[in-house]
Amino acid sequence: MDVTSLGWQTDLAMLSLGGSQLDDQGDHVVIRSPHNPAHWWGNFLLLSCPPPPEQTQEWLERFRATFPTASHTTLGFDGVNGSIEQLTGFATAGMTAEVATVMTAQEVREPPSPNGEAQYKRLSTDDDWQQQVELSVACNEDGLEADQYREFCAARAATRRLMVDSGWGAWFGAFLGGRMLSSMGLFTTQTGLARFQSVETHPDARRRGLAGTLVHHVAEFGFNELDAHTLVMIADPAYAAIGLYRSVGFTDTETQLQAESRPPATAE
Repeated sequence: MDVTSLGWQTDLAMLSLGGSQLDDQGDHVVIRSPHNPAHWWGNFLLLSCPPPPEQTQEWLERFRATFPTASHTTLGFDGVNGSIEQLTGFATAGMTAEVATVMTAQEVREPPSPNGEAQYKRLSTDDDWQQQVELSVACNEDGLEADQYREFCAARAATRRLMVDSGWGAWFGAFLGGRMLSSMGLFTTQTGLARFQSVETHPDARRRGLAGTLVHHVAEFGFNELDAHTLVMIADPAYAAIGLYRSVGFTDTETQLQAESRPPATAE
């Protein structure tokens, strides 16, 4: 399947670098992450386009046949300018239909209110990576089951550390008093492209300029050390952070469609 969306192209590249398996079935791609089965968007189907509503049940059955032990259901839909109305069949079936904004930048500027107090650095030590796990756990604002979510976060951090150690990019944190309060990663996916991953800020440290300053810092790393000419970021159009990304130079480029069904206690 020829994936056209820059968002999904870089999503699949990130997953592949992290050890996930991609199985091209022609009209869809099966993505499996045996090292982290609780990762919803590491175990999903990517369809070539949103199907008509009458095919909804067929695709849900395909998902269940492909992932018979999964407690979640996740499907992505390739394309660059889709609308939420195209997922009516999945919404009617009880799933959450979502649209994300694919953002790009060829240059960046400092945020309007940079934070000059924090230390901005790459994660390197065991303590740094353990702090990354703790930060992710603190950002569990959906109320997912605590032990399962911690296990998921630890597995995800281990995968990201392997990607860093393999030379594909770096993970960065903003530290105050030795405590990590914001973090994100940036990895090269192909010549000239680099993809941001998982911008997280501790709930008690938001609106202090940490994330915006860190995005700017990490973007400069992408241009200067990864030789990227285009940076890619995926954002929720309904979440305040999208304004932060725009403030440092990212612009809306594509829309990305997906549908998910989550059990009460599981991990994203």
